[in-house]
Amino acid sequence: MLAATTARIDAKKRAVLDSRKKQFAKATWEAETYDYRMNFYLTPPTGDIALEQFEEWAIARLKVLAELEACQFRNRSPAETEEYMRPVLEKYMRLSSNASRSSEIFTERKRDHYSHWTLRLAFSGTAELRQRFARLEAQLFRLRMQWDDAKERKEFIASLAMSWETVSEEEKLQWRAELKAATRVWDKEEEESYFKVQWENVPDLVERRMCLLKRGMAYVHIREQSGMVVNEFSRQLESALELAGRFLPRMDEDDRLSPILHHLSQQFVAPDSGYSESSSIGDITTPTAASIDGLSQHFPLCMQNLHRELRKNSHLKHFGRLQYTLFLKGIGLSLQEYKFKSEYLYNIRHSYGDVGGDANRRGKGYTPYSCQKLLTEAPPSSGQAHGCPYRTYGPDNLIALLQNVGVSDRQLLQGVREDVGKQRFHIACNRVFEHAHAAQIKKVKEESLWPASELDTILHPNTYFKRSFLLKNLGKVQAGDLGVDGPVQSSGGSERMET
Repeated sequence: MLAATTARIDAKKRAVLDSRKKQFAKATWEAETYDYRMNFYLTPPTGDIALEQFEEWAIARLKVLAELEACQFRNRSPAETEEYMRPVLEKYMRLSSNASRSSEIFTERKRDHYSHWTLRLAFSGTAELRQRFARLEAQLFRLRMQWDDAKERKEFIASLAMSWETVSEEEKLQWRAELKAATRVWDKEEEESYFKVQWENVPDLVERRMCLLKRGMAYVHIREQSGMVVNEFSRQLESALELAGRFLPRMDEDDRLSPILHHLSQQFVAPDSGYSESSSIGDITTPTAASIDGLSQHFPLCMQNLHRELRKNSHLKHFGRLQYTLFLKGIGLSLQEYKFKSEYLYNIRHSYGDVGGDANRRGKGYTPYSCQKLLTEAPPSSGQAHGCPYRTYGPDNLIALLQNVGVSDRQLLQGVREDVGKQRFHIACNRVFEHAHAAQIKKVKEESLWPASELDTILHPNTYFKRSFLLKNLGKVQAGDLGVDGPVQSSGGSERMET
């Protein structure tokens, strides 16, 4: 289906199309063209792309779908969702109109086409994944339809093989009064354009009594056309995913692609987000061991839990120690700030890239764990504190833990309980963050202090920390009162971090 160009494909193999795969790829190896920004994704891509593109494009699309789902979980209105998603799509999946005459049109549309089919493969394995993917893709399609240039949208719809027929002038004249009453077209300025379709194709309009029924046909106003296109897109995608789900186990997928597809399917728990050095506060101030207690107010719950465990017992077990050490490394704490116990010395130095093989030293050691990693690894055994508490704690114990760290709002705690019950662990964490920083987030938005993309859904503990630190110190950062040469406020003394 999608070819990866890390190795040359044998000519004999290239010429043969396995009969089992004909449902996914038509036997036409023509150059791919994209006449419209919108796409029904009826034909799978047949070109060659690098494995890196195969994965990177899919991850970018997955981030868009995750943000769209987060809008739904947070009960954003359609208008709020549209406002929130515009910069997200601009950042990860920009699609230029034909009128823009952008030189990137083909590349953007190719990326959109390939990434859809990659995720279609990744999420066809189970009924739950198929349903979520189809629902979110339909929502994305609807958003893009709304934003599309009116002329291009009309041309795209005209290119579709839709089972409707334009109502003739004679019929409009014959049924005008009934058409107006059924479709509620009272404004004289509103276009009197209608089309007819088999009534069973528009059950929602029939149920809402928004169409005229005559001889088994539904007469529908033109304003409903976009909604019908979205419904047809959704119907065709759901059908195609069902087919893919039945045939996928029988497809002899390239061994190089299978791990990528599996990894992508796991990311519906929480999309992966690699650590970035921009999550450190080292460019703003200098974290020290003595300041960690003060900085812990900005920690996500997973790291607050480890920090409290360390302060309580002066010790963390192996996996907790590794998770916490890497997090502190990520916020900018230097290796010299640690007070080593001899049995842990090598492990901590290895995490920082201070010892180990050449590759480890060149790579500066391990990177801090993302939410996706914490949510998909085996849960900790009894007596261990690592992992994500939203996943590893029972609902009552989780609420008690949140209350212990100062979260008391009953409505918030109820929302967290509901999120966790539906396994929306990273959404629960974001819910707590947004409540704790509501005033600062409002100020940032109202005064346009940050790009909208800087308030994306948090998918990494270090992103949580950096964003919290900046928001809570908003005035000081703006005034330049936090300098790179001065440490953050500490609890005094010259202590070292002891793990």
